[in-house]
Order: sequence, then structure tokens, then C-alpha cells
Amino acid sequence: MSGRKLQQLDFALRGEFITLDALLKATGLADSGGAAKQLIQSGQVQVDGREELRRGAKLRAGQVVAVSGARVRLLAAEGEGSA
Repeated sequence: MSGRKLQQLDFALRGEFITLDALLKATGLADSGGAAKQLIQSGQVQVDGREELRRGAKLRAGQVVAVSGARVRLLAAEGEGSA
């Protein structure tokens, strides 16, 4: 066993979506926009189990982003989804 634990994060959206690069910055998985861009372009980021190379990809509630030993689950904004 490696002893490495996968970091699990929940991220509540403030609106309908967030872009991939903004999510990486907001969660602290990337220190800057440049770092987020590099992670994405180098193929280290997966969305719902598939490699995602578009930093402006729109992510919505229910999607899961995986990068660098961390998983981020996107949650609906407070009060959303009841319409």
C-alpha cells in the first residue's frame, strides 16, 4: 500500500457554472491562472474521468474534477435546482 490518500473536496457553485481554470484556482489546486493553464494543457486534469484540455470548459453541479491526487465534486449553488 502506498499510504497516499486522495484528497476529496466539495465545491459549491455560486452560479450555474464555473470554468475549469477558475475552479483550480478557487480550490487552491493551482496557485495562479498560469499554473492552472499548465496543469490543463499538460493533460493532468480529468473531468468526469476524461482528460480535459480546455481551460474555459464550463463545469456544472454533479461533475467531478480530478487532478494531482485530489477530487473535486461540484455542488449546486444554494437555492438552485429547485425550479
